[in-house]
Amino acid sequence: MNIYHGGCSCGDVRYHITKEPIFTQACHCRLCQKQTASAFIVRTMIESSNFHLDSGELIRLHGATGSGRGQEVYRCKNCKVQIYSIFNNSDVMTFIKTATLDEPDRFPPQAHIFTKSKLNWVNLDGITPCFDEFYNKENILSAESLARRQAIGW
Repeated sequence: MNIYHGGCSCGDVRYHITKEPIFTQACHCRLCQKQTASAFIVRTMIESSNFHLDSGELIRLHGATGSGRGQEVYRCKNCKVQIYSIFNNSDVMTFIKTATLDEPDRFPPQAHIFTKSKLNWVNLDGITPCFDEFYNKENILSAESLARRQAIGW
């Protein structure tokens, strides 16, 4: 079993995941740009049952989404770094902020989404699939990733 560790910038929050992620995506929508004060956000999807908080305390805040359904954002109580989000009021899938992993290079984006609103100076390599909006999961996720999502009803 592969175990991957992560945490916040102050070191109080530590977590680990006990499986390879399902998928990693970079979102270039205007809302993510504003929420992160950056060009895009990178999120790594994992079944919530494979995410384990080892130490520290998280605070939960409600955040907006383009769909209007919202997200619950979990941050370190002390340094306020975003650790993960839950979307659609579904606690079966956790969206880790990829850069909080100790080795974020292990999980580069497998797709760039909402590139129609990417900042002009962001140059995408043309190798990683890019989508003006969202992608069709059945066309981009591996068979294993699709099966894992189906197993948790996501």
